[in-house]
Amino acid sequence: MIKLFSAPQGIVDFSSFDHLLHGSVVKTFEERFAEYVGAKYACSFNSATSAIFLILKRFPEPLGIIEIPSIIPPVVLNAIITSGHRIRFTDNTDWVGHSYTLHTYGHGMKIIDSAQRVDRDQFRKEAEDNDIMVFSFYPTKPVGGCDGGMVVSNNKAVIEDLQTASLNGMAFTINSWERKPAFPGYKMYMNSVQAQIAFKSLMSLDDRKESLKNMQEYYNGELGLNNTSYHLYRIKILNNNLFIEYMKNKGIQCGKHYAPAHLMSPYQEGSDQPLPLSEETGVTTVSIPYHDHLSLKDAQNVVKAIKSYGS
Repeated sequence: MIKLFSAPQGIVDFSSFDHLLHGSVVKTFEERFAEYVGAKYACSFNSATSAIFLILKRFPEPLGIIEIPSIIPPVVLNAIITSGHRIRFTDNTDWVGHSYTLHTYGHGMKIIDSAQRVDRDQFRKEAEDNDIMVFSFYPTKPVGGCDGGMVVSNNKAVIEDLQTASLNGMAFTINSWERKPAFPGYKMYMNSVQAQIAFKSLMSLDDRKESLKNMQEYYNGELGLNNTSYHLYRIKILNNNLFIEYMKNKGIQCGKHYAPAHLMSPYQEGSDQPLPLSEETGVTTVSIPYHDHLSLKDAQNVVKAIKSYGS
């Protein structure tokens, strides 16, 4: 089977950690990640979903409404709703595989969800000092890990608040009995294992993106497209369910990113207007195999199967 994604492989040596949960590798990873994306400060989390939840919990939107694309992973919607906010869907379908502004506060601070994109100097080039940018280390993401997330900003007070809140509302010390609670917080910190796996993935990111660029150029040339994402390669067909089954029978794994959330029963109250692009995308868009372990021969087989579909 030609797989849709690749995930990190390897063995983690637990004996190398100076602390299994709060080892120095966590702080080192935070510093190196912030340096890579061009931000001054970073705070790691057990997941990007936890990060989004905690940002909205600590810095709630006064009106309580967050506008969000309907073509979105449900976990993002869950974080918005469980943090005490309501959703209002938009018909933005172009963000998939890239980043998007999840919310802009009245005073201008933005929350940027970049779970599907990690670029060198990204924060420095695209964000303001007070903005908050969120990244994911889910296994299939550009910096794949054992889940986990990172928040970066040039606003030191925001990052320090999130660090404290994610560590049960306590300031960090190695000895847990020495930590003093500042306020009731949450257990959402990244552990040493997560940090080690994602750190290794970050170190190889530039090389892997070079491989993906070659694969992207091959697909674009063969399929007549101009896709630019380094996370997903999506194409349009008449019916993605039929196409996925056809490709499966050819030994090729494909997927959908994503279904329109405004049609799902838990989130229907967030839709007060037609969203035709989202509904069309939910039927006609499919992701094909696209990762740094994909051989040219495999990619050629993928293209051959696509071109033969419906012929």
